[in-house]
Amino acid sequence: MKRIAVAALAYWAGGLALGFLLGPVRVLWVAPRLGEFAAVAAELPVMLAAGWGWARVVLGRAAVADARGAWLVGAGAFILLLTSECVLAAVLFGRSPDQWAADLLLPAGWLGLAGQLLWALLPGWAWRRGAPDRLG
Repeated sequence: MKRIAVAALAYWAGGLALGFLLGPVRVLWVAPRLGEFAAVAAELPVMLAAGWGWARVVLGRAAVADARGAWLVGAGAFILLLTSECVLAAVLFGRSPDQWAADLLLPAGWLGLAGQLLWALLPGWAWRRGAPDRLG
């Protein structure tokens, strides 16, 4: 179980780091020109492609032993991602958890949440695509 927890932390950290890099570009430059929904839609393919590669690296390095473990890596990372987003929204932007959750009900929020769910499924899909000895 320790391998799964470490892999979930690594997968979450990679996703969060990329989000920190792409988020300001989306918010400051893309959204004002294209709108928030289009900006999220433009960011999603990059996040998912990077997530696919990162999932394969993490599973291979952590030597996750089975498909169940790979799905748990994604689930754990998803929980960490939502928790960290809620906390960061409060700390950095002064938004309450209720305000953060309400933003998820907007069209761009739905799209972002759908992308995050897909991102959480990538480790399980990567496992199905190739066992850890072929990952990375």
